[in-house]
Amino acid sequence: MPLTLDQLNALPKAQAAAHLQGLYEHSDWIAEQALEQRPFLTPAALKLAMVKVLNAAGREAKLALIRAHPELAGKAMVSNTLTAESTDEQSRAGLTHCTPEQFQRIQQLNAAYNAKFGWPFILAVRGPRGTGLSREHIIQTFERRLHNLPDFELDECIRNIHRIVEIRLNDKLGLEPTLGHEVWDWHEWLAQFSEPAYRERGELTVTYLTEAHLQCAQTLKLGMQACGFDEVFIDAVGNVVGRFHAAQGAGPYLLTGSHYDTVRNGGKYDGRLGIFVPMACVRELARAKRRLPFGLEVVAFAEEEGQRFKATFLGSGALIGDFKPQWLDQTDADGVPMREAMRHAGLKPQEIPQIQRTVSNYLGFIEVHIEQGPVLNELDLPLGVVSSINGSVRLMGEVVGMASHAGTTPMDRRRDAACAVAELALYLEQRAAQDGDSVATIGMLNVPNGSVNVVPGRCQFSLDLRAPTDAQRDALVRDVIQTLREICERRGVHHTLDEVLRVSAAPSDARLQGLWEDAVKAQGLPIFRMPSGAGHDAMKLHEVMPQAMLFVRGQNSGISHNPLESTTSDDMELAIAAFMHVLAHLPH
Repeated sequence: MPLTLDQLNALPKAQAAAHLQGLYEHSDWIAEQALEQRPFLTPAALKLAMVKVLNAAGREAKLALIRAHPELAGKAMVSNTLTAESTDEQSRAGLTHCTPEQFQRIQQLNAAYNAKFGWPFILAVRGPRGTGLSREHIIQTFERRLHNLPDFELDECIRNIHRIVEIRLNDKLGLEPTLGHEVWDWHEWLAQFSEPAYRERGELTVTYLTEAHLQCAQTLKLGMQACGFDEVFIDAVGNVVGRFHAAQGAGPYLLTGSHYDTVRNGGKYDGRLGIFVPMACVRELARAKRRLPFGLEVVAFAEEEGQRFKATFLGSGALIGDFKPQWLDQTDADGVPMREAMRHAGLKPQEIPQIQRTVSNYLGFIEVHIEQGPVLNELDLPLGVVSSINGSVRLMGEVVGMASHAGTTPMDRRRDAACAVAELALYLEQRAAQDGDSVATIGMLNVPNGSVNVVPGRCQFSLDLRAPTDAQRDALVRDVIQTLREICERRGVHHTLDEVLRVSAAPSDARLQGLWEDAVKAQGLPIFRMPSGAGHDAMKLHEVMPQAMLFVRGQNSGISHNPLESTTSDDMELAIAAFMHVLAHLPH
């Protein structure tokens, strides 16, 4: 019979340790040491305590733990000498029923992996939902991770071990992240809609007002209605809006939501997590026949990514009155004007000004979002509190030198445009690192009409410079521009540089950020504050009302804008609980 967390907290240490045997493969010392930190407020606190014990033990202890695990579909499985826990996990993933071809491929991968790293490949084969990965998924992950560097792969193995332990602990405590499972399923449900060319390749792409986009909108509308929202409608720009009224009917609203469009060949969670978490909260409130002292308005923003038309943040921009009429004349790659796309979708662009919100009717805006980065994943933290959304400046530049013969021009006589930009790129790394949380990128680099035997006479490049505050960003921009001048002068080349985008930083509102921090603490987790390097709908709403964001850990090194983007149902469950905590404690 499962043991409750309260019982585990109260038991003598020896008995408590006995109940936790088998969490870490042949390594019960980790759970035993973690028990010194009792009482645990939540299971998440116990999980994190065990993470800290292993981290403190050092590299050799981690290697020993990894080597205590069996290979996937390896000799231990064939000889029936796996632990009961490993047998169950490998069975759920179907590894006990591999085809001969699959079994042979896994043996080849096991051999190659051990030869490269010196330890067995570790994967939480029960996956992000706990129900088991497919054999095809396991083989693909095996092949992909075989290319990692040793130190990175060691850490990835440890992260997968902690995920294995998380699921095993849930089993021992009789816990099921039921809401997290449902929200995980909702992401799968919405991901069935993708644009035809991408869908045929099994890829997810939903750009503004395509057929897949309209299908998503209608599906979200039906989902909100099923969750118990009082009003659900699609507005003039294509946002799906759900309103859950206050206890007294009238009163201010808390605004929340995120976007449902995607980049091309993107992931399932970017944006959509911030729609489904509050939807789950509304459904639970409706089922319990509970009302809040304020209303909750959830908006699934129609567009944020800028993939079909040049304009971005069309959905959240329209809510604050920042939808420029000239955008309607923009055309997509097929020459279709935005105005025509809207009309074809049944929208009425002339009504867009009418959807601007009256700011005094709102308490502020909060947004849940997958982190889209590696930080929480590397720290083994499920949740992070956003302190600010980075301000950014983008520039397009060109360095012009002198094209000359690569064989006959001595190294000290060259005016190499590409080398000047390369030197700038190395400076960017050093300068951004000085601030700790600034980032700087040359994402585009082009030598027009370049040739293998010609010293580059021209080099075109982009600059993307970001920082949590405008002052920090502007100092970064100044230093980069000054250094570019100095590089060009020293190398005898000249440059042009044009600013194409400037976006102000969006620091989180102290009161709303404090609510997120209290919500994270209530889950038994430490508060980890972090800036957001990516832009979000919260950035637009920040222009007119207070905002604050919560980040949820991503799997696969936190990768985003990629099919490997993932998170677990356990982490989603924590995000839902944190959101409900904010709703329960928000001053009104």
